[in-house]
Amino acid sequence: MDDHQQLFESILTGDTKTAKAAAERALAAGVEPLKLVQDCMMPAMAEVGRRFERHDCFVPELLLAARAMKGALEPIRPLLAGKSIQTAGCVVIGTVIGDLHDIGKNLVIAMLEGAGFEVVDLGVNVSPEQFIRKIKEKNPNIVALSALLTTTMPSMKTTIDAMKQAGVLDQVKVIVGGAPITQKYADEIGADGYTEAASGAVALARKVMA
Repeated sequence: MDDHQQLFESILTGDTKTAKAAAERALAAGVEPLKLVQDCMMPAMAEVGRRFERHDCFVPELLLAARAMKGALEPIRPLLAGKSIQTAGCVVIGTVIGDLHDIGKNLVIAMLEGAGFEVVDLGVNVSPEQFIRKIKEKNPNIVALSALLTTTMPSMKTTIDAMKQAGVLDQVKVIVGGAPITQKYADEIGADGYTEAASGAVALARKVMA
């Protein structure tokens, strides 16, 4: 098995150590870093996403694949520094204030990064002011809000209202998701998009950017 195939397979199986070693060997052999990412690593994450949608793999496997992808990126990132890289878009994401759950958010991050999006993760319990500061700093295409509790759902509306008041809402598209969220609620609070599952995040992001 050559390094490309081993890198692809190790991301699929969530083997971080092997993925990183395969990436290092490919780079040492003279493979272009960006080519390695675009032709091998992103297709691997796309395949993981397809398997997740078909229920051939589940949350733990998806998170392990994302971890392997990040491990393989470690030796690649320094070589990409300073180069102009075309990404699919920039997404600022966080779980809204009052909510400390992050599994769903992390799944969405894995899907988006695997599809070539630059993702800025603000973590959990993120205040409207934190979102606004990061919008001004990063000028993202999309802001993604996550909530797992019915008690924290109103924080999504509070965040969107604060973004509007700060004059940054018209600069971004807002997408929302989480167990208690529905399309009806997304429409009521003025979100631009909603998906009920992490597997739909990439298609949704591309749709609202189109």
